[in-house]
Amino acid sequence: MILKLFSQRPDHPLADGKELKRILGELLVDRPVTAVDEVTTWFESLKHARNFRIDQLFDILRQLDDAAQPHLRRLTRDYLQSQHLSAPEQQRLWTKCHGYWRELAAIYSLCLERARLDPKSRGSELLKPALPLVETRVQAARRCRLKWLAYRYAPVEKDLWQCLGASYLAAEEAGLAQKPVQLYPAQKGLTSVAQQYLHALIFDCSSMDQLLPEQIEMADRLIAQFLSGVVLSTSPRPDSVYWVDAASGVAPARLVRRPADACSSQRFFSPAPALAALTELIHAVERGDVPRDLNLGAEYQPKALLPVLRHLCTYWALQPPRRTYQRHPVRTRMAVLDGFEHCFMVFAGAAEHLHGEAGCLQHWLVENVSLGGFRAIMDGAAANDRIKLGTLLCLQVEGGDNWLLGVVRRFGGLAGGKTGVGVQVLSRRAQSVELRPRRSGFAVAVAVPGICLRDRGETGVLRMVLPLGGFRVRESLDLILDGRPHVLTPMELEESGSDFEIARFREPAAG
Repeated sequence: MILKLFSQRPDHPLADGKELKRILGELLVDRPVTAVDEVTTWFESLKHARNFRIDQLFDILRQLDDAAQPHLRRLTRDYLQSQHLSAPEQQRLWTKCHGYWRELAAIYSLCLERARLDPKSRGSELLKPALPLVETRVQAARRCRLKWLAYRYAPVEKDLWQCLGASYLAAEEAGLAQKPVQLYPAQKGLTSVAQQYLHALIFDCSSMDQLLPEQIEMADRLIAQFLSGVVLSTSPRPDSVYWVDAASGVAPARLVRRPADACSSQRFFSPAPALAALTELIHAVERGDVPRDLNLGAEYQPKALLPVLRHLCTYWALQPPRRTYQRHPVRTRMAVLDGFEHCFMVFAGAAEHLHGEAGCLQHWLVENVSLGGFRAIMDGAAANDRIKLGTLLCLQVEGGDNWLLGVVRRFGGLAGGKTGVGVQVLSRRAQSVELRPRRSGFAVAVAVPGICLRDRGETGVLRMVLPLGGFRVRESLDLILDGRPHVLTPMELEESGSDFEIARFREPAAG
């Protein structure tokens, strides 16, 4: 009985104030990878520590988390600008950062759970003023997990949506969901549990599977900028576009019709008020004016920023995009070659020379098709290695003799390490050609390889796939097509991919 009068000391080295101060000092000067590794390890060990008063445990976690944030920002930049990194190095960075946010959410959740189990304890009473911050950091950690999964186009587990929704509802019941807090010392502005949850909802509804990782980061920061203009309500409004049942553990969905059974955990949200501000920003960036107060984590040229802004504008509209063509389920295999060089060889009639190249030819399982393209299943490792958004493809259905030209438009992670790939068909009648720039003087122009998209299209316009940097707006091209000489007059660059460009020219005229 006497022993209960004396509290036992925590059995953990970080319970010693001097040791904690020393470790925090070392974290400041550690290499980012080492620092994040160490903090993650401390989180894991603290989950099993005994005799910590709950407010003391949170204070230690908060200081470790604060110390890790600059290192996480650096690793995120390294990952997003990782063209010089090998696939294993990219995977290593991803695993460390995603693992950090997973462990952080788990240990903060443990604090909340212990406080709820023993609400009358001294530690729980002392933690009460910090509860809005604890709840908000839990939601922010889960939201960051959502973003890192999007970087790899990985599937989102139902448990993550379950935890996001349950934390929001619990905070709302406790009157904490709208409490504003400063998330981290170096982070400007205030946020809340409800805002972090809404951010996650808008992020998921904005079709990140159509964006590259660096564009996903831009979109995520833009969502934060415009979040105050998104309305979250308990009942549908005329301008509600999406909805979610926070208690169901299911991702948000487009609001096609009112849910049949109304319940208190349903939430409806509308980006319409934010859409007006987003549209104004698009007009400003189109004029070349990127506002200085636009916090994107880095400086981006209008050319890089506009596709992301327009993408968000499309998915925040009152009428989000619908499929142009009806899909039809199929079950067939398709031979796939990737990259401009391979595509040029195929449409030049040299496909047989590529079959012998090791790892060159892939086989995908096609799930459904439409007039505009198809959805296929591929191995997840290949998706994160060679095949990326914007990759040019040439494709042939098993048993067929005709090659199609297409481009990867969507990625979506599936169970079992597989990846769903959405492919837009660019042409069913592509033809490789040689183009020669028209130049004055005696210099002989070097031939430029091109792939002519000979399908019926816009009257008076010819679309041509060129190698990256092949289009020059002031340079006409000579072309021999069907045995006749023609002149191509450049109009505009339609899009750029990883190793190709699609340009529009005036319809060839006889030379």
